[in-house]
Amino acid sequence: MTATSRQPRRLESHVLGRWTPGARDGQPLRDAATGAVVATIDSSGIDFAAVLAWGREVGGPKLRAMSFHDRAGMLRALGQALMEHKEEFYAESLHTGATRPDGWIDIEGGIGTMLAFASKARRELPNTRVLTEGEVEVLSRDGSFVAQHILTPLQGVAVHINAFNFPVWGMLEKIAPSLIAGVPCIVKPASQTAYLTELVVRRIVGTGLLPEGALQLICGSVGDLLDHVTGQDAVTFTGSAATGRRLRSHPAVIGNSTRFTMEADSLNASILGPDAGPGTPEFDLFLREVAHEMTSKAGQKCTAIRRVLVPRVHVEALVAALRERLETTPVGLPGDEGTRMGPVASLDQRDEVRARIRELQADAEIVAGNPDVVQLASGDAQAGAFLNPVLMYCAHPFAAAAVHDVEAFGPVATVMPYDGIEEAVALAAKGKGSLVSSVFTDDPAVAEAAVLGLAPHHGRILIGNRATAKSSTGHGSPLAPLVHGGPGRAGGGEEMGGMRGVQHYMQRTAVQGSPRLLSAVTGRWVAGADVQHGVHPFRKSLAELKIGDQLVTAARQVTQEDVEHFARFTGDTFYAHMDAAAARANPFFDDRVAHGYLIVSFAAGLFVDPAPGPVLANYGVDNLRFLTPVYFGDTLQVRLTCKEINPRANAEHGEVRWDCRVTKQTGAVVAQYDVLTMVAKTWPPAAAAAGVAA
Repeated sequence: MTATSRQPRRLESHVLGRWTPGARDGQPLRDAATGAVVATIDSSGIDFAAVLAWGREVGGPKLRAMSFHDRAGMLRALGQALMEHKEEFYAESLHTGATRPDGWIDIEGGIGTMLAFASKARRELPNTRVLTEGEVEVLSRDGSFVAQHILTPLQGVAVHINAFNFPVWGMLEKIAPSLIAGVPCIVKPASQTAYLTELVVRRIVGTGLLPEGALQLICGSVGDLLDHVTGQDAVTFTGSAATGRRLRSHPAVIGNSTRFTMEADSLNASILGPDAGPGTPEFDLFLREVAHEMTSKAGQKCTAIRRVLVPRVHVEALVAALRERLETTPVGLPGDEGTRMGPVASLDQRDEVRARIRELQADAEIVAGNPDVVQLASGDAQAGAFLNPVLMYCAHPFAAAAVHDVEAFGPVATVMPYDGIEEAVALAAKGKGSLVSSVFTDDPAVAEAAVLGLAPHHGRILIGNRATAKSSTGHGSPLAPLVHGGPGRAGGGEEMGGMRGVQHYMQRTAVQGSPRLLSAVTGRWVAGADVQHGVHPFRKSLAELKIGDQLVTAARQVTQEDVEHFARFTGDTFYAHMDAAAARANPFFDDRVAHGYLIVSFAAGLFVDPAPGPVLANYGVDNLRFLTPVYFGDTLQVRLTCKEINPRANAEHGEVRWDCRVTKQTGAVVAQYDVLTMVAKTWPPAAAAAGVAA
């Protein structure tokens, strides 16, 4: 079976707030497995300057008016809504040649990436519209002149130009960090599989969850769109290095210093460690991983393994085992239950892969598979873009050029022998920069040598061994928290990487001024800014609490009895607390000192209001530092200041960050840290108040 036959549909672009067909009939897009026309695509007649202006003037202000948590909540709701349509997406995905497992990577992997970004943004970013970065820099002796780095959204549009191989994931992994940053998006999918992207965008628009202008879609050529980009815009590109270089050198991109991120060709390598011979778990894992990366998505993954580096002594065993796996992989119609590998994306793409194999034959021989004669479990070899997996062997990789320069973007990989891990690293580096490399070893020394040698040439490195066999996501899986990109040939860019990806769409600015005004800009209290005293701040709900609410406590003396009791009670009898002679011999102390954690405990005793109230829980401290020793007879005092307030959108509480400074009688700062608490939005809680009223 294959995708359900139907009348070809005319793809439309979603621009300027409406679905818009092209002015011409358009180019036919064909089912990868059957050759039947699925859709037609054309974008002629669209005013691309107006499309950019619409995103900047309509979408941008609406997104920037939202907080990070608002945007994260929006994406969470959107991801959940898209999951309800996943079977519709799977059915459409069959036309691309993707099997169900291939579609899972693209569809549920893409939606899962969006949900991961939403979750991380809620956890890691404040519920504000501006990010602070790093500590406040004090620029004057008296603290009256300070500076803070801040991050604010670009006031342009993120233009995402995507590849054909991941029509869903490729879009969602890029728009998620853009939208969280507060920057509207224009998505231009590769034409060959744009029908799937268009369907997903139709469902996104149909939810009504995104503000008008936040997401636009161009089905077809982008025309003169890049002529109109500015320094406030960003362009991302996934595809061939040649096309990427042409776009990166566009006069408007260069002239306006438009941010440009490229993810391009990548001759990724995987290394079998010298210790991982036949019979070891690592050999079996390596074998499975190489076969999987060659056949998953028919090898049409930017992270697929292209170069297989094997200790010379194990080459024969590895090639024999791989040949057996590959030659028994059922290739056929992607919807058939028994199919393990579907076709490549198009007949043109199949011709391209065959041409690249011929180039590779200058350096390597085919040891498994025939690129010109296709053996199928189902389907028509003439109508569909089918290929069998092709394994090649290059006996002299250091003398070869094509195997380190030519990428056959399909089910093709080349085995190369090496002698010593240093040689393997040097061979991997001949790829001139890659997205990912992997090394399969259980030897720590091999892992260290491989990773330190590979890291300058790769954006990501996987270490595979028996300990991660069940939990590892594998060589070819980019993950939302990790950067996806690589140096050199791979484009020099970084996508995803958790909140690092969000910051790509924001401007870093150093703001200098007085503490009071800097605090007003950032929404975060800065030492020297205004403070308010009065009611104990722990008696205030979020509805009443203000940045700068401060408590200065009474003082408490630290005695020898306190220190010795704490030592006995906790078991912390470190010599500096218990042995005067040993403490004096320590270069940091003049005598026995109080425990740091005793100081923190006493500080809490000084500032905590014990009665039930709006402070619901203490969930930790950040940046704790002990700065000055405390000796017997010293007195401690605490200054506690409300530093930051982050209400949670869908809860009856929020997080409050308190600046806690502990000093002793001389004025010296003993300890400095942030206290983190959960505080109710109202007190008494609305439900309790309603019960009392009833």
